[in-house]
Amino acid sequence: MTNDKIELVFASNNPHKLSEIRRIAGDRYHILSLDEIGCHDDIPETADTLEGNSLIKARWIKEKYGYDCFADDTGLHVDALGGAPGVMSARYAGEACSPEDNMTLLLHNLEGVKDRKARFRTVITLIMGDEEVQFSGEVEGSIATERSGCQGFGYDPIFIATETGMRFAEMSPDDKNRISHRGRAVAKLFDYLTSKEV
Repeated sequence: MTNDKIELVFASNNPHKLSEIRRIAGDRYHILSLDEIGCHDDIPETADTLEGNSLIKARWIKEKYGYDCFADDTGLHVDALGGAPGVMSARYAGEACSPEDNMTLLLHNLEGVKDRKARFRTVITLIMGDEEVQFSGEVEGSIATERSGCQGFGYDPIFIATETGMRFAEMSPDDKNRISHRGRAVAKLFDYLTSKEV
């Protein structure tokens, strides 16, 4: 515990995700980064599902570092591409690709396609003591034909959320967190943690 806050490690090296999680967590939780626990491992993501990758990452931290922790894996699923990029979303354009590379390839693969329906999905695995629990969040949307906006990260400049008609990259962090896949999964996580408190 730190200053009576519940302490959890978030098993991610992504500073954008860490910032989002800490924003949602507020003052009740002390969210530690991998860097703060001295973890600089290249944690494998070898599963073929979001659930599997999330579990791999959480178990890695629990087993090797001993911390209660949670990990996420997120996929962008595009109907016209049979659900791709899906579990490969972060590596869609190759192992060493950038978010720009991923967006460029996705837009290329959707050239001339009218059905641009898509959804973001996040799965979070929480490990506390011997308990493993998973939570998921999803948001419906579509893929734009060009980039817009300067907020967010990843595919945010081309993902239009159905609920707002805006790209994630055009929304404020708080507005995005209220409806996003990760925001919804994290809300379930923290609701669960609250229910466990005595």
